[in-house]
Amino acid sequence: MSASATNSPSRWRSLRNNALLIAVAVLITLLIRVFVAESRFIPSESMEPTLWPGDRIVVEKITYRQRSPQPGDIVVFHTPPLLQTLGYRADQALIKRVIATAGDTVAVHDGRVWVNDRPLEEPYIAEPPVYTLPAVTVPDNMLFVMGDNRNHSNDSHIWGFLPLENVIGRAIACYWPLNHAGKISSPAA
Repeated sequence: MSASATNSPSRWRSLRNNALLIAVAVLITLLIRVFVAESRFIPSESMEPTLWPGDRIVVEKITYRQRSPQPGDIVVFHTPPLLQTLGYRADQALIKRVIATAGDTVAVHDGRVWVNDRPLEEPYIAEPPVYTLPAVTVPDNMLFVMGDNRNHSNDSHIWGFLPLENVIGRAIACYWPLNHAGKISSPAA
């Protein structure tokens, strides 16, 4: 009996074990991406100075199974219907800060965002808004979201309310580039 004939079953067993290991690793990775967390890339300046174009972030998906998004949270979401009619892809993900939730009234005037007739303290914005928005009340199962770069953000002040069902998860950390790496804070808005 040749040496190659005696090694053949153990070689096949080893290949089968390696293939099984790879399949399990791929399955675990997919499950984590679908149910726990995923990585995203920041494509525009709409969230400056909090997040910059090219930043890579971690989006966790567990929190919103236990509670709804809160003012101050930075959420990643699927494109709302109105933006899809304007050419955005349905599978495209966007990122903005939650400003108000169902029942809240939002207005923008005098260079400030007002929620329920109180001006927000927003140390995270790039500059005060130079536009106005008449008071609107956030409907049930909706959010009002804005970019931190108020004057350079395509957000709820332009396209309206974000359906809660479109929310993918909450941005929790930036991991690249290293000089921006760290926890993404969500101060109460």
